[in-house]
Amino acid sequence: MGWLKKDPLQIIPFDTYGTEEHLYLKGRALEDEDIDLDKKGWLSLLINSWKRFETDEIRNTPLVVQLSNKKVINTTTDAEGYYLIDQSSKDLEQYIDSEGWMSYTMSYEAKSRKRKIQLNNVFKGRMLIPRSNTSLGVISDIDDTILHTGVTSRLKWRVVVNTFFKTPHKRKALEGAAEFYHLLHLGKSKEDANPIFYVSNSPWNLYRYLAFFLKQNKFPNGPILLRDFRTPFDRTPKMELAHKYHEIFNILKTYPELNFILIGDCGEKDAYIYLDVVKEFPSRIKAIYLRAVEHTKRMKRIGNLFKDYDEVPVLIVQDGDEALSHAKAHGFIS
Repeated sequence: MGWLKKDPLQIIPFDTYGTEEHLYLKGRALEDEDIDLDKKGWLSLLINSWKRFETDEIRNTPLVVQLSNKKVINTTTDAEGYYLIDQSSKDLEQYIDSEGWMSYTMSYEAKSRKRKIQLNNVFKGRMLIPRSNTSLGVISDIDDTILHTGVTSRLKWRVVVNTFFKTPHKRKALEGAAEFYHLLHLGKSKEDANPIFYVSNSPWNLYRYLAFFLKQNKFPNGPILLRDFRTPFDRTPKMELAHKYHEIFNILKTYPELNFILIGDCGEKDAYIYLDVVKEFPSRIKAIYLRAVEHTKRMKRIGNLFKDYDEVPVLIVQDGDEALSHAKAHGFIS
């Protein structure tokens, strides 16, 4: 943000998910800090990273939502610039496309237009409503599951380097991941349009960064579910459940007729979380895939954890071919 003039306004609608009878839209109103994803050099990359976390929220400001059916909803941002529409609605299925996405637009209310607003004050958002022909859903971690971050490195130094000193152009997807996710999305019939949900402990400040990475590496579209970036002075109420538990439980409760595959890695807590999910939703989880990491003690611990486990099929994945063969054998893909 410049010292003498204010940056233009923007709205970042997050890809969300709902049902034919329930509308759930979320996003954030911010000043546009002009983050250039093509910048190079360590200083420019560090400045970009600082901008992502030093956000200038547009607080307590009226916004206007317009749905595909021309219905208008008024809302107001909270103290951190977030907007949230969480309400019952009717007949939303008639507005979704072949992949299950329902489009909408966000705008600042007229009195906010004294400031410059990007994109002519029309910001496009999407909500996913899984189609009736889906055979299963996929809930996937991001860090070290499809994107190498280095969470197992000593003192997390690789996480710092990868997050703050690499553009999303330079971040590489783990080998075979995008192909595997597309096959799961297509399902056994190759026309299932199975929903993919990306759940990460990364903060919402990295939403555009991760969305660009997924698009750049040709992953299937899906809601990206991140967490609030809490500071030591943050007084907003904490969730009763940890972020990943909360998001995964909510997805399964939202779609009670849909079974799921869980995908994570052996580096952090995914294995333990997924075991708890199976206990909470018995018979709803059809398989667990955990990507191996370069950490001998953790791999031994995870191996022992699943040594005699037979509640659901579990595969610790060394390479993409193993996952493909397992998924074919269990009828998840053709």
